[in-house]
Amino acid sequence: MTSDDTVEQTELDWYERKSFMMQESLGKEHDKVMHALIPYAIGGALDLYYFPNGIPGTAIATKELSVLPNEGSTNRIYRTYELVMFTRNALDLDAAQDERTAFGRAHRNIAAILNPIARYSEQATLNPGDTCEFPEEMERVGGKCIIFDGYACHSDDVADDFGLLAVVEIFRSELEFARQQGSESLIELLEGQGIWPYSDLDREPIV
Repeated sequence: MTSDDTVEQTELDWYERKSFMMQESLGKEHDKVMHALIPYAIGGALDLYYFPNGIPGTAIATKELSVLPNEGSTNRIYRTYELVMFTRNALDLDAAQDERTAFGRAHRNIAAILNPIARYSEQATLNPGDTCEFPEEMERVGGKCIIFDGYACHSDDVADDFGLLAVVEIFRSELEFARQQGSESLIELLEGQGIWPYSDLDREPIV
């Protein structure tokens, strides 16, 4: 076996272990993946992975940020992590590209947010409780507001503090509240009204 083969096998082993841990937190994974035409590793878009068997609705997650247990996007809580976003809409991959449907609109929005956040996570430290807003001039996501929260953390003899970082879209007034009163206060309000961790904005702002 060559060194390249060894690296490939190590990455495959980690991918399988990581997938198992993600299913522990998100429920059984759907058997279909939305593959990007151009791989993320060479500048393309993310592959998207679907978890419709956990909390009501659908979790949509990445699997390309944590390359190995100690290599990839990191923060003060997780040695490495993947991103996850949630919609209340039931999974309907046949409608994923159809913006006339509720799932299609949610899917497009989540994909539009996850891709730049993933790239940003390679350069910046994104911690639970942090907030961000996209510049107005950005295509598709300009002006959107985000809060990050820890969703799960796993540690064992293979994974050392691997986690899922939830990306939750919020209203601007909620972003301002989080910055003034603290992110924990906003997250508590969102949880209290059954909104967290969903990014669907077909609701009224809570502040």
